[in-house]
Amino acid sequence: YKAAMSTLSNDDKQEVGRWANNRVENSHLPFRRRERAMLRFRQMKGLQKFASVHANVYNHFSRARHLIDRKTYKTARSAALA
Repeated sequence: YKAAMSTLSNDDKQEVGRWANNRVENSHLPFRRRERAMLRFRQMKGLQKFASVHANVYNHFSRARHLIDRKTYKTARSAALA
């Protein structure tokens, strides 16, 4: 608030503008994506069961494709599928 900032003499540190809050909102996007996916489950038990299985499978098959070359990626993918 402008009055509180002027009382504290922090007028120059206050970010005011059209897109000032955008950085804060974008930092919450991953959380909101998970939260939206959880809304589909009616009971917590079903969500917990799905999340435990999904985490294991995702960690097993998900590779950092942008960090490794194609040959290594294909070898790791074949091993995971086997």
